[in-house]
Amino acid sequence: MTWATLSIFIPTFLFVSLTPGMCMTLAMVLGMTQGVKRTLWMMIGELLGVGLVAAAAGAGVAALMLRQPELFTAFKWIGGAYLAYLGIMMWRSRGRMAIPAELDAGPAAGRLQLAIQGFVTAVANPKGWAFFMVLLPPFLDSSRPLGSQLVLLIAVILMIEFVSMLVYATGGKTLRKTLGKSGNVRLLNRIAGSLMIGVGLWLALG
Repeated sequence: MTWATLSIFIPTFLFVSLTPGMCMTLAMVLGMTQGVKRTLWMMIGELLGVGLVAAAAGAGVAALMLRQPELFTAFKWIGGAYLAYLGIMMWRSRGRMAIPAELDAGPAAGRLQLAIQGFVTAVANPKGWAFFMVLLPPFLDSSRPLGSQLVLLIAVILMIEFVSMLVYATGGKTLRKTLGKSGNVRLLNRIAGSLMIGVGLWLALG
């Protein structure tokens, strides 16, 4: 793959990745409620999901899933309902995803729970499948080995995705500190819960 191709691909995907979306919103919410360090576990799951979706889309699996939309629809409805449930619990200031009354107290969400949450959000996002089906082909050169090109592009995608989620998680942590100083923890839980419910609806209905 030429540097000229990468010089176009990198800013294109960076712009798309930084645009607010399902995974970025989730990173911001968890940065707000769990902190940046713990949100890294969600990022691991999300990156695994994004890598899987990108590889599958590049290999043509997306076309097969489009032939059996009922399976994909069921999966995204289950994932959306789970995220909406977490959002309702956060809105009510209950559950491990909610911010405790004392910002540095209370049990944190489990690492596996966070990783699964990130993975499901990435894999069950139909816009992610559609995006990779549209984005990847124009940057693949049929005269060169496709496997190595796909590996390189996915590596670039994962690096950009990680940096973008880190930016959003840090922004969520900053918002938490700002509202936490004025004692608006309940308001912060409702903001985070509403965003999480929105992500769930986005996932189910998108």
